[in-house]
Amino acid sequence: MIFFLLGCFLGAAFFYLFYHLKKKGFLFLAREIIQKAETYADSKRKALEIELKETRFESVQQMNTLLDEGRKKMAKEKEGLAKREEKLENLMQLVERKMKEAEKKESLYKEKIPFLEGEEKKIQEELEKISSLSMDQAKALLFEKIEGSLRAESANLIRRITKEAQDTAEWEAKRIIATSINRMALPCVSDMTTATLALPSEEMKGRIIGREGRNIRALEQETGVNFLVDDTPGVVVISGFDPIRRHVAKSSLKELLQDGRIHPTRIVEVVAKAKENVEKEIKEYGEDAAMHAAVFNLHSTLLELLGKLHFRTSYGQQVLHHSLEVAHIMGFMAAELGLNIALAKRMGLLHDIGKALSHEKEGSHALVGHDIAIKYGESKLVANGIGCHHGEMPPLSIEAALVSAADAISGARLGARSDTIEQYVKRLHTLETLSSQYPGVEKAYALQAGREICVIVTPDIVDDTQAGDLAKKIAQKIEEEITYPGKIKVTVIREKKSVEYAKNSS
Repeated sequence: MIFFLLGCFLGAAFFYLFYHLKKKGFLFLAREIIQKAETYADSKRKALEIELKETRFESVQQMNTLLDEGRKKMAKEKEGLAKREEKLENLMQLVERKMKEAEKKESLYKEKIPFLEGEEKKIQEELEKISSLSMDQAKALLFEKIEGSLRAESANLIRRITKEAQDTAEWEAKRIIATSINRMALPCVSDMTTATLALPSEEMKGRIIGREGRNIRALEQETGVNFLVDDTPGVVVISGFDPIRRHVAKSSLKELLQDGRIHPTRIVEVVAKAKENVEKEIKEYGEDAAMHAAVFNLHSTLLELLGKLHFRTSYGQQVLHHSLEVAHIMGFMAAELGLNIALAKRMGLLHDIGKALSHEKEGSHALVGHDIAIKYGESKLVANGIGCHHGEMPPLSIEAALVSAADAISGARLGARSDTIEQYVKRLHTLETLSSQYPGVEKAYALQAGREICVIVTPDIVDDTQAGDLAKKIAQKIEEEITYPGKIKVTVIREKKSVEYAKNSS
């Protein structure tokens, strides 16, 4: 026990001694580290102070340099401003001198104005005495001469420009038209207001007339046309202005003659059947025309109206054949010009559609056709092509502008249309009358079946410049007042002859 306590005492004494010794070592080490840190911090602080002083010195030097440069620039600017101020002062002095000189000259001019006005008045009076004309008369004479010369120059300029335009455009237009016409070959049909039907014998006339004329009255009542039985031997003449009614009447009478039974009841049945057949034919005509023209998706009513054009004529030309011809010509011209061929053909085929209803609706056939096309689903461009082909509305596209040209080509080609003697003579007389009403016209002659008008003028009244203006005026007058197919050439002839005789005095 004693030894244990002795051991614990010795151990505690040894541990105490070791702890104090170690603590002193740590304290010494800590003091050494602190001393080194303070020494290092002092050195760093001194280095930083030196670096800061150097930086401040460099900054001060840079600021001094910048200030010196700024002072130099300001000095130069002050010197430049001084020079500018000096120049401005010199300019102001120069302007003041010029103003003074101008004021002096103005005062001198004002003093001379009354004298100059008096001199001008004297000169004007002397000129009026010499020329025997007042100032107003001289002005009027001068203006008249200037106006005459300007008119002559403008007329020559217009004529030259027109000639150049014709030279450049005529060849291409002729090529397109010739190509279109040469590729077109539809029949030319001339129709009248009557139809004839040959009879197998003269005895059939009595059967057609019937007892007390009841059969012929029934025929005329059901068909709406007149039957002329006694005018021509062996022939019945069917007369009427409606071609569809004439066709129904002819078909009905042919059926009755083949059947042999002719009485009022049978006549009513045959005419009703003929009307149904004609309606089918009309639809077939319209569909065939649309198919041949390659125009599709037409409304059924438009197809029916097209079929009715088969029975219509214009100047003896069948309107449906004419419409087909115009459609094909439109297609050829559109192809040559690089336009919409389908649109052009559609316009051409439908351009006279209004003629199928022109008697049922007020207005020209072009405007009626325009309204019908809009009503049955055609586009505004197609309707415009129909409405503008006689100049009653402006065209909205190039294809629409071509419709009138194709229509004129179809109507004007050889044999396409016929004319009566009365209409022919009346047109010639109208042409000569319109051309003779202008001052200076001596005589006017219609030539080439009314396709050319030759106007002879008095050379003392109409000069060369006025002759060209007169030709244009006559052409415009003809366009406004005469309806004609194709075109009419206006030629103005001016010729002056001077004759003198030499006399022998011996």
